Amino acid sequence: MANYSLELKQTFTDLFSNFTEDEKLISEFWHEIEANHSSKKRHYHTLQHLTAILKVLKDVKAEINNWETILCTLFYHDIIYNPLKSDNEEKSAATAEQRMLQLGINEDMVESCKNQILATKTHILSNDSDTNYFTDADLSVLGQSWEIYLEYYTNVRKEYAIFPNFVYNSGRKKVLQHFLSMERIFKTAYFYNKYEQTARHNLKQELINL
Repeated sequence: MANYSLELKQTFTDLFSNFTEDEKLISEFWHEIEANHSSKKRHYHTLQHLTAILKVLKDVKAEINNWETILCTLFYHDIIYNPLKSDNEEKSAATAEQRMLQLGINEDMVESCKNQILATKTHILSNDSDTNYFTDADLSVLGQSWEIYLEYYTNVRKEYAIFPNFVYNSGRKKVLQHFLSMERIFKTAYFYNKYEQTARHNLKQELINL
């Protein structure tokens, strides 16, 4: 059986069934999501990552203004992922746009989804609350227990296996320092209160380990 929550696939199917009755097209789009996230080169940016984000987003569903848009963002924000490239978010946003337009989804929703995907490049504060909830959910792994965080950063390292330690560690330190330099890693009150303190502890510990 595929190694992801069956709820994830059902959520995807239910989402796009709101826009088309073409079950074959929905299935094709799901298999694209599944195939890309199941690449042997991926260790963290997988279907399990999407499942984890869905779980925490459901906890704040009542705060989300456009649930359908944020679900589109969830499924497409990492559809393109190549550690050697710096335009993954742009390409993921473009893919999301293509698929959503194929389904006849209105352009305002498409633009919102694209903007949310692009926001995951820097995770800085947005004027749009849904975007802040999504980027916070995307970073929620940082505030998990040390055991879960250790698995996370170990898997991220595997995705950059092509790089020797002295190259990887230098770049990783910049990423960690970027987050630690933020006044707030988590922009929304819910995620800030739940994860901020533990996230900073985990980031500092990884920095020490490097």
